[in-house]
Amino acid sequence: MSFQLTFKALSDPTRRAILDALKDGAKTAGEIGSRFEMTGATVSHHLSVLKEAGLISDERKGKFIYYELNLSVLDEITGWVAGLKGDKSDEK
Repeated sequence: MSFQLTFKALSDPTRRAILDALKDGAKTAGEIGSRFEMTGATVSHHLSVLKEAGLISDERKGKFIYYELNLSVLDEITGWVAGLKGDKSDEK
């Protein structure tokens, strides 16, 4: 995982909203796009950026592609951020 790609993907509010939409489970691009006022091409671009960053994965089921959160990458990010805080209990 590249933190640079991950944080670049997370810097966009639309992509963060897409991740929020996926927290309830896998959705098709059409289901995701119906939540936003943007073209299908724009939704596809945002999904590509999120996928390249490892934040989502996709799976073809019949004629549809379902997108879902990649929780292992999200766990890695939160672990890294938590590590920045360090163990403050030793400082007192």
